[in-house]
Amino acid sequence: MSKVIENKQAQVQEITEKFQNAASVVVVDYRGLNVAQVTELRKQLREAGVEFKVYKNTLTRRATEAVGLEGINDVLVGPNAIAFSNEDVVAPAKIINEFAKKNEALEIKAGIIEGTISSVEDVKALAELPSREGLLSMLLSVLQAPVRNFALATKAVAEQKEEQGA
Repeated sequence: MSKVIENKQAQVQEITEKFQNAASVVVVDYRGLNVAQVTELRKQLREAGVEFKVYKNTLTRRATEAVGLEGINDVLVGPNAIAFSNEDVVAPAKIINEFAKKNEALEIKAGIIEGTISSVEDVKALAELPSREGLLSMLLSVLQAPVRNFALATKAVAEQKEEQGA
């Protein structure tokens, strides 16, 4: 077997593993971004633990077929970059969506969220979700509300009885 074919098979295997291990994946078209903008996007993604790679579409298609995600092959046309996140499901969508708002040349094409192929709208909806800390604070607020209301009612009853007794 020639060296070129071995290299391509190794790349397909690498991409396949990235798709298998990823909690979320976002595919973008980066045409129109200059080097400084791409570098800034890569920096933001790297800080969040997200890997941002450019692969040949044919190799990526083979990898998606190997993991059963052929549905995303429709968007693998033209220059694409793929953001892989193994831990944080929201991070790549949030960072790329914010970057796309400031740089109109960046176009979100599709995503894979926990093994499910997602549309552009799904990726953007995921990006608009509050952070984990924000969601936890909302949950805590909801859990505290009945206790707070009970405490206020008890205090009001106590004050009312105090006024009646005085």
